[in-house]
Amino acid sequence: MLNSVIVVDDEASIRSAVEQWLSLSGFAVQLFSCAEDCLRQLPPHFAGVVVSDVRMPGMGGLALLSQLQQLDPDLPVILLTGHGDVPMAVEAMRDGAYDFLEKPFSPEALLSSLRRALEKRQLVLENRRLHEQADLREQIDGRLLGVSRSVQTLRRQIIDLAPLPVNVLIRGETGSGKELVARCLHDFGPRADKPFVALNCAAIPEQLFEAELFGHENGAFTGAQGKRIGKLEYADGGTLFLDEIESMPLAQQAKLLRVLQEQKLERLGSNQSIPVDLRVVAATKPDLLDEARAGRFREDLAYRLTVAELRLAPLRDRREDIALLYEAFARQAAERLGRSAPPVTGPHLAHLLSHHWPGNVRELANTAERHVLGLGEPQFDDIDASQSLVAQQEAFEAQCLRAALTRHKGDIKAVLNELQLPRRTLNEKMQRHGLVREAFLNAE
Repeated sequence: MLNSVIVVDDEASIRSAVEQWLSLSGFAVQLFSCAEDCLRQLPPHFAGVVVSDVRMPGMGGLALLSQLQQLDPDLPVILLTGHGDVPMAVEAMRDGAYDFLEKPFSPEALLSSLRRALEKRQLVLENRRLHEQADLREQIDGRLLGVSRSVQTLRRQIIDLAPLPVNVLIRGETGSGKELVARCLHDFGPRADKPFVALNCAAIPEQLFEAELFGHENGAFTGAQGKRIGKLEYADGGTLFLDEIESMPLAQQAKLLRVLQEQKLERLGSNQSIPVDLRVVAATKPDLLDEARAGRFREDLAYRLTVAELRLAPLRDRREDIALLYEAFARQAAERLGRSAPPVTGPHLAHLLSHHWPGNVRELANTAERHVLGLGEPQFDDIDASQSLVAQQEAFEAQCLRAALTRHKGDIKAVLNELQLPRRTLNEKMQRHGLVREAFLNAE
C-alpha cells in the first residue's frame, strides 16, 4: 500500500499519538517499540515509509537506517530527534535519511514530510516496475519467438498473468507450444524457484493415475513398495502442468477438484491430510465446457481450471512467424549437432509458407532439424490452398525485411541500400509487419 507507514519509537505515548494523527489522515499505520522487531517483521518490498526515533534502547534509529538501506537503499526513513541530536540527524540525511523532525513536532509537520516521502516512494516503485516489465518483456521475447499479432498478445497476457495466483487453461492444437507457455507462466512468476511439475494425462494408464497424482504409502496396493510422493505433493509451492487434461479419468477429476478446493491431499493408503500450495496450469485441445456437456468432463472442475484462458493460434494462422521460427530452430539444431545451418533460400521459404503445418511449431522444428542434417527439401502432401498468394507474399516480405535488419544490426541506412527502398516505404512495411529497429541493434 502506498499510504503505509511504520512507526518505531520506544515511548508508548508517542506511538499512540502518531498512530491517532496518521490514522485520521487515512494512513495505514504499523507500530513497533524497538528497531529489532521492525526489521524482523518488515514486509518484503515494503511500499511505504519508516518513521523512527533516533535514541532507543538496543538498536537506535541510525543503526536501523543503516540496516534498512542495505535492504532497500531507496526506502524513505524519517528520523525523530531530540534537540541535541539535530547535528547527528543532519549527518544522517547525508547518509541517506529522507528527513528528520525535532521533538516535539506538530502533526502538520509530520504529515507534510510523510506525503512528500510517499510521493517519492511511489515514483521509485513505478520506475522499478517499468524496468522490471521491460526486462521481463525482453526475456519473454527471447522465449516466445514471433512478430505476429497473436504472439504479441500472448506475450502481454503472460506478463499480466504470471504474477497472479490463479489457475490458467491453455488451449491450442497439438504441437502449438502449450508446455512452453506453461513454463513461461511459471518462470516469470513468484513461484519460479519452486518445482515445475509436468504430467501428460493421456500418457498414464487409468489404473495408475491416482497413485501418480497423489502418491502412496508402503503397501497401499499390490506392488506398492515404499512411500512415493505424488505429482501434486511434489509440486507444492510451485506449478503443476496438466497436459491433455481432457484425458483425465472422471474419478480422478473429482479428487483433483477436492484438492483444489481444500488445498490438501491424502496419499493412497494414508488418512493423514497433507497441505499443498500449488498453481495448476492445464492444457487442452478441445473446449472443456463442450466436453462437460458431452459428459466427458466435470463442469465444476472446468470452471475451477479456467480462471484465466490463453489461446494459442495454429502456425498456419501466423505465417509471418514461420521464417523466424524456422531459422531459430535450424540454428539450435546446428549447435546441438555440431553442424552449420544451411541458408534458407527463397524457393525453400516459399515451400515452407505453402504448407498447412498440421503439427504446428513442433513439426516446423523437426523440419528445420532435417534441413540441418541435409536430408533434402521437405516433401509436403498438403499444400494449403486456403493461403492466398498475397498472404504468402506478405510473409516472404516480412522475412526479407527481418533478415536485412538482422544482418545490418538495425542500421536503417544499410537496409535501405540493400533493399533499394525509399525511407517512407521501409517505415510503412516495418510498421505493417511489427518490426522495430531497436529489436535488431544487438542481433547475432
